[in-house]
Amino acid sequence: MHTRPALRLGLTGGIGSGKSTVASLLAQRGAFVIDADAISRACTLSGGSAMPSIASTFGQDFVGSDGELDRQRMREHVFAHPEARHTLEAIIHPLVGAEIRRLAATSNARCLVFDIPLLVESPHWRHQVDRVVVVDCSHTTQVRRVGQRNGWDAQTIAAVIGSQSPRALRLTAADVVLFNDTDKIEHVQELVSGLAQWFGL
Repeated sequence: MHTRPALRLGLTGGIGSGKSTVASLLAQRGAFVIDADAISRACTLSGGSAMPSIASTFGQDFVGSDGELDRQRMREHVFAHPEARHTLEAIIHPLVGAEIRRLAATSNARCLVFDIPLLVESPHWRHQVDRVVVVDCSHTTQVRRVGQRNGWDAQTIAAVIGSQSPRALRLTAADVVLFNDTDKIEHVQELVSGLAQWFGL
């Protein structure tokens, strides 16, 4: 029996947009969600595949006493030395990409959701997904949510938002935009329900 190839959705959005909530709701509908951030974090845990290269490239000072990446120290270092971001990404991104491909190959789900924060910035991702779904919100909402959730000051929030793809660029790359500017879960559920109906999920 011939089965339809899995629908491959690329999911992205700025920090605080509600992207993770959308991914979770799609998973509840049977989609297989591959979370690039979660894979990236796993690479930098104690014993993670990226840690030997990080230690040899950046020094042992960036490895915590628990053997994990010292995220706060690395965040401060990257903000102070932008070129360090590219060095770190050159270590982590190939490892993440390999794991994403492995997970995708093991799934029998009708829909694969690639939760990729850097989907718009990456030149190869657009060709690997059928549709790009962008979760969007206003800048004001973004700043408020991140501040409440992470407890970061305004300068840190601005630096993180500034390091991500510009909102206009994300919207230009989108096939579908989910505008999530309220904090009501019911609103996000309605957006995801509409998306699921649109794609026959």
